[in-house]
Order: sequence, then C-alpha cells, then structure tokens
Amino acid sequence: MFEQFVGTKPVEERHRFDVGRLERYLSGRIAGLRGPLRVEQFRGGQSNPTYRLVAADGRAFALRRKPPGKLLHSAHAVEREFRVISALHGAGFPVARPYVLCEDEAVIGTAFYVMDCVEGRVLWDQALPGMTRAERAAIWDELNRVIARLHTIDYKSVGLEGFGKEGGYLARQIARWTKQYRASETQEIEAMDNLIAWLPAHIPPGDETTIVHGDYRLDNTIFHPTEPRIRAVLDWELSTLGHPLADFAYHCMSWHIPPGKFRGIEGLPLAELGIPGEREYVAAYCRRTGREGIDPSTWDFCMAYNLFRIAAITQGIAKRVLEGTAASEHARETGARAPLLAELGWTQVERILKRAA
Repeated sequence: MFEQFVGTKPVEERHRFDVGRLERYLSGRIAGLRGPLRVEQFRGGQSNPTYRLVAADGRAFALRRKPPGKLLHSAHAVEREFRVISALHGAGFPVARPYVLCEDEAVIGTAFYVMDCVEGRVLWDQALPGMTRAERAAIWDELNRVIARLHTIDYKSVGLEGFGKEGGYLARQIARWTKQYRASETQEIEAMDNLIAWLPAHIPPGDETTIVHGDYRLDNTIFHPTEPRIRAVLDWELSTLGHPLADFAYHCMSWHIPPGKFRGIEGLPLAELGIPGEREYVAAYCRRTGREGIDPSTWDFCMAYNLFRIAAITQGIAKRVLEGTAASEHARETGARAPLLAELGWTQVERILKRAA
C-alpha cells in the first residue's frame, strides 16, 4: 500500500537541475565534499522535492528545494525549515545535521538547503504490520516522547524568538488556511464552508506558545534501524511558534480517520495490536508535558481545526495537480481526499454542539 513512497527514483524531468553547478556551489561550503555527485529523488513527500546526494567518498546528503513554478505566498518555506533544524540540532533534538542554505535561485532554479541524509527506517503504515505488540507500543511511545520534548523546549533559549508570533496562533492559522483553501478551491465542499464560518468564532479560551512542527506524524520521522528510537524528525516546512495542543491534535488525527483514508487507525483492534488508544496516548503526553489534562471541547476544537487544515492542504495539492507542479506522482490521490477530511472535521464540531446542547 505504501511501497510507492519508499526509497528513491531517478530524478523526474520537471525536477532536474544542473548537477555540475550544484557540485561547484557545495564544494566550497561543505568540508571535504568532492564530486561527481550522484543524485536521486526520494519517492515520498507531496510538497518540497527532496533528493539524495552521494558524494565521491560515499557520504550521503539530503537536499530539499522549493518546487518549480508559481507558488502560494509563504508556502514551501525551505528557509524556515533550515532555521528551525539548525536551532534544534544545536539543542540536541533529533533532526538531521544542517549544512548550507542557498537562496540564490541561479544555482538549481529554486531555493534549497542541504543536510545529512540520516539512515534508518521511515515507517509509513501506522498499524506497523509485521511488528510484535511490544514493538508497536515502543514505536508509539517514542513518537509521544519526542513531540512532548519538542513542546517543552524553550524557544527563546535556542534562538527561535521571532520565529513566529506569540499568542493568537489558532486565529491566524484558521485565517491563513482559509485564504490558502480559497486560493486552491476547485470544487464546492459544504463542510469546508461550514468550518470556515464556525471555527474563527469559537476558538477556546487559553493560549500557549511553543515550537510546533506542524506536520508531526509517523512517516515524518526516521527511526533507528533496529531500535524504537527516532534519529531525525523530518519536514519542518510548516513549523512556527504556536499552540502545542493544536500541534499535538494534528498528530492524533489518526484515531479519527478510517484506515486507508490518510493514515488512519480508527476502528483497528488497537489493544490487540499494542497501539495505545487515543485517551491513553493523550494522557502520556500530558504526563510528559506537565499537564493535568485537556478539556474535551478544547480537544474536539483542535481536532476539527486540524482536519480543516489538512483538508485545505490536500486541496492545495489537488490544485497543484491541475497546474502540473505537484511534487509526487501520487498527489492526485491525496488531493482527492479534501472532501472526506472536511466532513470529518465538521463531525468534530457536531460533537461540541451536541455536548453544549
């Protein structure tokens, strides 16, 4: 099911660039790097094309770039990715070691950055087939530990003050993704229109600010080849300063989405598999971050917001498919999921309304 996302492939025609020019640029910026570079494109990912570079001495690097073509404002922000992983690497958080950011589009056609290519396991199926109950439990516990660690890092102490605005994150994000959705709209989705009208008027009280990843999920991590230990968290394009519960609820959407529908595990025999239930998983996060608990209506709001947000993101992918700029050959299937995700988001709102009635 996920085989199409695993490993590398020859670089797609629309994502090719002058390798010799890249070699010349990097040779004076990464110590000891010598060409010729062997370049392949990673299969996974929908947004920023990512490449594996292998130098003459066998060292492997990863290059992430903005895709070619007309882009939505503020999207594909590889510059922000480079800044946040640089700060977190210095703090000992599991990210790839960053080397160089290039904003000169003359080198390969768009801005890009280069980091270590971390070896290990990228696990795509959240049911973790082929593992024992204990192995699955350990993988999920490590996911929980790492996102809790992220949300307890003092962003000011690691040089990320000003990486985003303090407070008001949910209001800004709802406005941002509404604008992005409208710019990418290719069909009418009633549930999205409902969410766009309801969400900004019902933001729950209480505000917090931490570093947020914005897309924290199983397949955006690299696990050690044999141990249940995350060696690197990937894809920091959507990271900023924001509300940790919004970030954590995004990670927990899986418990609300059916299997086969955008990385869902709803309805699976979780106890039998060794995968924690949502309540147990949230409780572990609360223990690790020093919370007494999370108000149910606040949690449902954060879940509705995230389903709205991912629906807007998938709609953006659908738009890029039409324009021919989507990074993945499987983008069409992903983009078609926007209506389902919006409907799941509105279901969360209906839970809040039912509770209040």
